[in-house]
Formats: sequence, structure tokens, C-alpha cells
Amino acid sequence: MPPAVLARRLSKRYGDVLAVNELDLEIQPGECFGFLGPNGAGKSTTMKMMYGRTPITAGELYVLGLDVHRQMRAIKARIGVVPQEDNLDPDFSVLQNLLVYARYFGLAPAVARQRATELLDFVGLSEKAGANVEQLSGGMKRRLVIARSLINQPELLILDEPSTGLDPQARHLVWSRLRELKARGVTQVLTTHYMDEAAQLCDRLVIVDRGAVLALGTPRELIQQHAGPWALELRLEPAHHAGVLGLAAVAAHEAVGDLLVCFLPGQAEAEALTDAVRRAGIPLHGYLARPTTLEDVFLRLAGRTLQED
Repeated sequence: MPPAVLARRLSKRYGDVLAVNELDLEIQPGECFGFLGPNGAGKSTTMKMMYGRTPITAGELYVLGLDVHRQMRAIKARIGVVPQEDNLDPDFSVLQNLLVYARYFGLAPAVARQRATELLDFVGLSEKAGANVEQLSGGMKRRLVIARSLINQPELLILDEPSTGLDPQARHLVWSRLRELKARGVTQVLTTHYMDEAAQLCDRLVIVDRGAVLALGTPRELIQQHAGPWALELRLEPAHHAGVLGLAAVAAHEAVGDLLVCFLPGQAEAEALTDAVRRAGIPLHGYLARPTTLEDVFLRLAGRTLQED
């Protein structure tokens, strides 16, 4: 089988701004692949090129083995898209939003109604079928957008920040539904600002900034390569950061305002450094020793760029 998405030297330019810079990427069928990066990093632009919202400037891009230059109509018939914005039709009911959307794919009315009914049950909105869209909560609208993206039974689902603005309960429901879809073999490509979402859902992910790839791998691989096993967060005046780093052999560190994050081999080393800071009389406003996460990787790879901006 061809890759679900194949990009070679893919670029997108808006005037003088290079939003995507010669991106090389392969996304395999059946995997959940994530894009992480700060605002303006090129994540959403890359996804928009995948589903034909914006044309590519240079390079090659194939989706489900089809060339986006020549076969975008065929691509759109086989993918589902969950955009950042909830662009539901406020003049229609919940069920009507799905039925009207089904017409774009030429589904027979009976087939469309059956699928719409099943999808509303899948996302937990069966009881809201007759309600107006404006009566739904933000979380319900997001789930309806996901249901709408599945009406054509897509092979590839593109999700641009699928759980933004959702409360924790709604986010976990969305995650559960996405895991079910993956178990059915639906390939997923998503962007997110939630590091825990990426860790929960993604088989592999890429961290991008300024249109270029900073790192690519599984969540575990990225954490091991760029953060190590343990982190110690210290809240103290920036003037004391150098003094703390002189107390122990810290493999790597990141500083953001009054937060100093030291990356260490294990919990014992984190506790030893905390004790050393106290003995040295350096005033601490707070501290936390914990296992490292994707957020640490993001901070190390893209956080410095944000500070420089």
C-alpha cells in the first residue's frame, strides 16, 4: 500500500512568508500522526494543502496515493476533515447538518439517514438530533463536526485541533471515539496544542517550527532523545539560575521567566539537587520533581524560539 500521505520538499509561501519549508514526510496507513508546534509553525497550512484548502507552492504531495495537483476531487471523496473552526450551518438541525453534508458525496437519502443516525449515536448526540445547532454546547458542536467528517466513511481523517475548547470530560470522549476509529483502520492526522492529547493518541508525531521539522518520532522516542527520564522544576529568581546550575551536573536545562527546568537521570538526582539548593541558601518559591513529558520536548525544541520572538 502507498503511504497515506507522502510529502517531498513540500513548500508553501504567502508572499514573503515561507509557511512550510521543504517538508519531507511519510504517514503510514492506519497510524495516528500528530503535528506539534507553536502558532504560525506551519501545522495547519500543511494540513490545508492535504485537503485542498490551499494550493502548494513547490514540491510534491500525495494523499492516499493520489497527486494533489491533479486528483484533488478524488482525494476529497476519500477523506474527512475536522477544521479548527466549527463551521456548522446554524439554520439546520443537528441531523440536517449531516444529511445536507452527505449530498456532497452523492449518498442516497436512505443511506445518508442511516449513517447520520449511527454517527450521532457514535458521538453521543442521538438525543440532540432535532435540536438547532445554536442550542448545543461547544463540546457538542465539536463532536458534531467530527460526526460530519465521517459521513463518507473516510480512509483518512484530518483533524485540526479536534479538542480545543473542550472540558476534560468532553476531551476524553473525543479521544475515545478517535481511538475507536483507529482500531477500525482509519488513518488520522491531527494538530494539537495539548501535549497530553498527542501522547494519548499519536503513534508518531513531528515537531515543526517556522515551517521546518525539528524532530520526528514516537512520543517515547522524542522524550528519551530530547528530555531524558526526569525533570526538576524550580521556581526562583532568574538571577539565581546560574547558581543552581553550578551545584550539580545538569545534562540540559530550560529557563522561562522564573521557571528553571533541569533535566536529570532520575528521581534521586532531582532530590539531591533540591537539597543542594536549600543548603546553598538559594530562595525557592516552589519546586516539583516529575517524569518528563512531551511538554518538556516542546519546551526544549520550540520554546526557545518563542522566547526569542
